[in-house]
Amino acid sequence: MEKQTDKLPVVAIVGRPNVGKSALFNRLTGQRRAIVTDEPGITRDRLYGRATWQGKTFEVVDTGGLLPDEKAQLAQDILRQARVAIEAAAKVVLVVDARAGVTPLDADLARLLRRTGKLLVVAANKVDTPGIEPHSLAFHELGIARVIAISAEHGLGVDALLDEVTADFPAAEAAREKPALNVAIIGRPNVGKSTLVNRLVGEERVIVAPEPGTTRDAVDTLLRRNGQAPQSAGQVWRLVDTAGIRRKGKTKLKAEKLSVVMARKHLERADVALLLMDATEGVTKLDAAIAGYAEASGRSVILLMNKWDAIEKKTDTMTQFTAAVRRRMKFLAYAPLVFVSALTGQRVPQLLELIEQIAAARRRRIAGGELDAFRQRLRAERATVPGGRELRIYGLRQVAAAPPVFEVVANVPKLHFAVERFLENQIRREFPFPGTPIRFRLRPVRTRFRPRRAGRLRRRSR
Repeated sequence: MEKQTDKLPVVAIVGRPNVGKSALFNRLTGQRRAIVTDEPGITRDRLYGRATWQGKTFEVVDTGGLLPDEKAQLAQDILRQARVAIEAAAKVVLVVDARAGVTPLDADLARLLRRTGKLLVVAANKVDTPGIEPHSLAFHELGIARVIAISAEHGLGVDALLDEVTADFPAAEAAREKPALNVAIIGRPNVGKSTLVNRLVGEERVIVAPEPGTTRDAVDTLLRRNGQAPQSAGQVWRLVDTAGIRRKGKTKLKAEKLSVVMARKHLERADVALLLMDATEGVTKLDAAIAGYAEASGRSVILLMNKWDAIEKKTDTMTQFTAAVRRRMKFLAYAPLVFVSALTGQRVPQLLELIEQIAAARRRRIAGGELDAFRQRLRAERATVPGGRELRIYGLRQVAAAPPVFEVVANVPKLHFAVERFLENQIRREFPFPGTPIRFRLRPVRTRFRPRRAGRLRRRSR
């Protein structure tokens, strides 16, 4: 798999913690991708989005709050991620807090950025009223020529910032290629989601640390499958590394609560969900709960038992793990289970092929003639509905895909769970839909002629 490269100009947003970088990112991209709270240090990985201004399209990168002299490992990881974004950027926006004035950390960051030789702009943020605007003048002492007062929250001054940033950007010639497949990586905290993304990408795209909850925003990574270069044939995939989903009672900080909400929201924009579990801990109740979120959202699902390299194995170890997963997740009996190691890459190539197969099954449509022949064969099963009455299916057609939805015309007022299970089992046996949920929609009918009514008609005719 090749990492997707893009020729769009890149604008990196940098600054110390809690100056409003994520709010500016959301403002420029027009999406609530980055989590915004009053708690510092929310953004940790690089977040990518696209923005368009006056016909010019460019890529925006949000980075974590920078603390260059901080020795903690997480701070160093954030700094390393930010440097990657700065190196790739055509322009760098240094966001500062106009209300707080120039701080020693602002000055340190300005010196660090000037050494890169990049084109720099200072965005003096939090200028929410005209009375605060003069405070932005003090930031000229940072040695960066262009200082623009803005309010990322209210949008004030952002147009002037965009004019400055995009001044020498080319106009967009055509619509960019859209990802063909969105793959969300979900699971509990610290089960190896970010490690798997980095394994697929082939570089440290997201921060990996033993501290649970390192990922808080959903981090998108574009990859090209089966293509040796961006211009060559192949599908573009978007991998979405989501925050670890915890039980509500276990989340304490506001940022953690928002991370869980956003993770479930980003799951809903995916086609395929990879649910990671930790083999060293076994399948847990929370794993099953997260699986329920994925099933309810209609995503196609692959179950991954990660850290398989850390398990001492016997002849029946895999069988025991499989039985435990199937026992906990009976509602995902259709989801394949793969034993992988994101750390070593064990079975990751097979995983890529499986994702393609499941994505194809998700989009599959069954022709009407095939379904009609299938419906005729179902009559031989002579299935019954609760109460003992025979189930009669007068019509069956597929009305949607991704996930597949079938409209059933039958002699029942509603589709009982047992009836749905019967239909699903029969359809899966005839038309494989691996990893993909199947939905049903009922159109009930009544018997066209009732005996008593027919008798009345005969008497009148005489």
